[in-house]
Amino acid sequence: MKKIAIIVLTVAALIGVTVYADRATRLSNNRKVALRADAQEKPAPEIRLKDLNGKEVSLADYKGKVVLLNFWATWCDPCRVEIPWLIDLQAKYASRGFTVVGVAMDEEGKSVVAPFIEKERFDVNGKQLPMDYPILLGDDEAGEKFGGILGYPTSFLISRNGKQVMKIQGLRSYDEIAKAIEDQL
Repeated sequence: MKKIAIIVLTVAALIGVTVYADRATRLSNNRKVALRADAQEKPAPEIRLKDLNGKEVSLADYKGKVVLLNFWATWCDPCRVEIPWLIDLQAKYASRGFTVVGVAMDEEGKSVVAPFIEKERFDVNGKQLPMDYPILLGDDEAGEKFGGILGYPTSFLISRNGKQVMKIQGLRSYDEIAKAIEDQL
């Protein structure tokens, strides 16, 4: 009986510590992680990644456009919530010089990402649509160039002149992302 009480108390303590640690390290859903004002003039790092067809693509190829560089993974549930928003934002702002660039961070690479892109459809305003923005195959090195990726989704808003203007870590609201994009267009 004494052993059971010790086990129950230990499990309860572990659960309490876990809940406390989770709350202490989680970002508020309403908190936008913006770069410091003096860092806003920092050029976005140069990255070169392959697309699903094996073509090498550089972030510099998008200079002159506002880019939302979105680090995500196929297994990431918050990413799946965000993808329909990104499809909608791509359609809404593409004519104004905006693009989403998805950086798939799955360790298995193309063997997992390509079938996901081909088969998955997302509910965007009542229509089932595919991911129709560029998808690149990412790696840890690409994430490190942006200061490291602590979780998915993590996005970086890049201005027309190639400057990093915002970091959005975690799932944020559609309206918050749209406003940040509109501020750059």
